[in-house]
Amino acid sequence: MIHYWKKPKEVVMKRKILILHEIYGVNHFIKEQAQTYCDEHTSVSYISLYPEGKSFPYKQEQQAYDFFLRTVGFDAPLEILSQKLLEACETYDEVVLIGYSVGATLAWRLSTLPLHRVICVYGSRIRQFLDVRPSCPTLIILPSHESSFDVSALKKALERISNVQVKQYQGHHGFMDTLNWNFCPDSYFQAHADIVNFLRAEQL
Repeated sequence: MIHYWKKPKEVVMKRKILILHEIYGVNHFIKEQAQTYCDEHTSVSYISLYPEGKSFPYKQEQQAYDFFLRTVGFDAPLEILSQKLLEACETYDEVVLIGYSVGATLAWRLSTLPLHRVICVYGSRIRQFLDVRPSCPTLIILPSHESSFDVSALKKALERISNVQVKQYQGHHGFMDTLNWNFCPDSYFQAHADIVNFLRAEQL
């Protein structure tokens, strides 16, 4: 079941940003990100891929990952997410999708839709879907280190794909989350500034 959060008394605005969460579910970090990008021209919603209220603490990383693969995965949500994104495109001038970790991989796979922008923040499983060809400007945020694969090789592969811009920052997976043990303040501020500039840019 997919749940949606909206600002109270939401009105029709020019831009809609939809946020897809990490394996932990909708937690403080995701809610914080939703507030970060909200302004007088932008309506922001986060999408929960889990049952209402379901989330995991960081210490349960393996349990969260197992739950995501068992109950959600990288294929099953695509149809309903596509439908919701296309519905948003009928209402808003610009629809932006931002994903973090597993949410970033889903966002990458949805970048073929007629969206305004897609932003994928440390989506390590993107490496399994390099056949995707985004139809809109897509920003990929990568850390300098991942324990399970060669980040530099992924960066090089992504840089060869049209409509893709890749940014890499010092740190490990989770470096943008202030409550994550991998939080890196300098990289967070750099990445956030680049995301804001990417959202403001007229074109790549």
